[in-house]
Amino acid sequence: MYGLIAKLTAVTGKRDELIQVLKEGTRNMPGCRSYIVARDAVDENILWVTEIWDSETSHDASLSLPAVKDTMAQAKPLVADFEKVAVTNPVGGLGFPSSP
Repeated sequence: MYGLIAKLTAVTGKRDELIQVLKEGTRNMPGCRSYIVARDAVDENILWVTEIWDSETSHDASLSLPAVKDTMAQAKPLVADFEKVAVTNPVGGLGFPSSP
């Protein structure tokens, strides 16, 4: 398993629009077990994205999908800053996606 945690800072006033773009454009990504978009509880411009993938290869391949490329193009003007906070190796827990 391969995991990512990213912090996205939306352009002021565009966080909800960015949420919609990310939710709509990430519905069908082979190898993606979980893609969670969450609002920061304190900063109204920050989003957290937590991803779980079958492998790093699956994640990297998703970046070539037309829907993902389109989502990135739509999201780019809405993002003031992007930070990859952590790369993880998910191992389990409540809500952990089971094997196919």
